[in-house]
Amino acid sequence: MADRVAVTKTWKLFIGGAFPRTESGRSIAFQDGSGRVVAHLCQGSRKDLRDAVEAAHGAQPKWAAASGYLRGQILYRLAEMIEGRTEEFVAALRQTGRRGRGSAEREVAAAVEMVVSFAGWCDKLDSVLGNRNCVNGDYYNFSAPEPVGVVMAIGPSDAPMLGSLAMILPALAAGNSVVLLAPESEPIPALLLAETSATADIPPGVINVLSGVEAELAPHIASHREIDAIVAAVEVDTASLLAAGVAENLKRVSIIDPSADFTEERFRSPVTFSAAVNIKTIWHPIAQ
Repeated sequence: MADRVAVTKTWKLFIGGAFPRTESGRSIAFQDGSGRVVAHLCQGSRKDLRDAVEAAHGAQPKWAAASGYLRGQILYRLAEMIEGRTEEFVAALRQTGRRGRGSAEREVAAAVEMVVSFAGWCDKLDSVLGNRNCVNGDYYNFSAPEPVGVVMAIGPSDAPMLGSLAMILPALAAGNSVVLLAPESEPIPALLLAETSATADIPPGVINVLSGVEAELAPHIASHREIDAIVAAVEVDTASLLAAGVAENLKRVSIIDPSADFTEERFRSPVTFSAAVNIKTIWHPIAQ
């Protein structure tokens, strides 16, 4: 069998819990560090983006209605699945030939830790971000966090696994659904994360993952009226395109430095939820 032709994998999109091919029929040949084609990727289109947002929009209300405890248990299951596939993630991070084994292993370990951290946040958000406010009058005044809805995320190439998780986990923990665009030059870890999500009890449509050309999809992401927030670790040119979405439908756009150290404590702190929640204030009269 030494002369058997190797089966080169074609990575699919992940939309609504399924793995469709792009409707455009386009693909991208993905090369390793020596220029050898090691995989093919679906080149996602504007239609694929619309389908992913539609799936996320349909799944979000039920995910938001789930208890924080249940969301935490599901994210913990995701951490279990990632840890069980450590070798696959290490291989995915090393596929371009730019990473040593030690560096890849550290990123996978940090990713597992990050998922566990946000699993723990799920049932504590109301207590940490909510408040009973002091007001002058015969009222109770309360503030409570609510998910914004559908969050679009773009991961960084420098930390394609850990950075992508840093983009989506605050949104998921807070009850949002997400659409993740895999880092263009390092897409395999995010696509492997999609395969892992499919077996981690996450309801279909809560996580959706696309691969494609960032410059092609960014204008459509910015103008899409059903995307409620964008969290992206991108360079200045793409950041400017995404920021145009603020004028289009007042979506929240948060840009993260793509070269940031995603192992820093701030990426697991309450600050990360600012892009993914609204604070609702409730006034209630005090009975006399």
